[in-house]
Amino acid sequence: MHIESASVLRGRKKAAWSALLSKCGLEGSAAEHTVLVWEGDELIATGSREGSILKCIAVDDNHQGEGLTATVLTQLRQEAFEAGESKLFLYTKPRNEHLFTPLLFHPIAKTGKVLLMEDEVRGIRRFLDSLPTPEGECGCIVMNADPFTLGHRYLVETAAKQCKNLLIFVLSEDRGHVPATDRLELVKRGTADLPNVTILPTGPYLISSATFPTYFLKDRDDTQEIQCMLDVEIFTKYYAPHFRITRRFVGTEPLSELTARYNEVLKTHLPPRGIEVTALKRLEKNGTPVSASAVRKALAEGDREAVRSLVPSTTFDYFFKEDPP
Repeated sequence: MHIESASVLRGRKKAAWSALLSKCGLEGSAAEHTVLVWEGDELIATGSREGSILKCIAVDDNHQGEGLTATVLTQLRQEAFEAGESKLFLYTKPRNEHLFTPLLFHPIAKTGKVLLMEDEVRGIRRFLDSLPTPEGECGCIVMNADPFTLGHRYLVETAAKQCKNLLIFVLSEDRGHVPATDRLELVKRGTADLPNVTILPTGPYLISSATFPTYFLKDRDDTQEIQCMLDVEIFTKYYAPHFRITRRFVGTEPLSELTARYNEVLKTHLPPRGIEVTALKRLEKNGTPVSASAVRKALAEGDREAVRSLVPSTTFDYFFKEDPP
């Protein structure tokens, strides 16, 4: 048996990798690092890592029960540690939970098709315990704010008038135009005058479309709904009870069909779990909703005045003055 690590797969290796994944009902997807376990010229096991996500873990049927899943995970963990990843997540099918529990992965939440696991006992609860928690019931908004606009400000201000405490969860994933730490700070600056508003990071737990894996979902048309349902499970199992959230606010979404569908899933599944969903009409300018995408477009075109008309002064200063967060 020979174990090999690679950052790029080409030629025969890529063909063997794709074939093994296909035999196991998986589909290959981009990864930073891949482990290959060979027996002679035959690829008998593999696994990959993309950031903090372990994925595409497969063992040939003829070699089940030989401890190869543990072999692959050991190699991936070592490489992740060397790359500076201190926490790892694993997506798999619910029926595979028994394969990974003995290897010290712990379930967070699951739907009928997806199970999310992490490599830390009570990791999600430890994360939530580290965040400030207002007293009493809370409403909440989950936003990307890439960047924070007057539309976001309007949504926050309107929601804050309708509840005692309002929590704003800013997505922590660092794949947008503005870095996650800066987005969090811009939301804090843009809402600093609202006394009942608390700004918090989502951490790595509320699911992002950029990290949600599709490699084991045969019907890609179901991907967003499955992603949203996993988000609902995590939100209602952990976030809502921890922060005593009884209301979630969303903005009406005339521009993005995917976000509109996401909001509809929330409206269907959160109320039966005791969480009211309130849709607030988006702020418009000249008949067009104020959006982060419009701000990004104006930035790309160098249109300072268009940016100024769409964002709070704190966001404008971030882009055009030497005062970054």
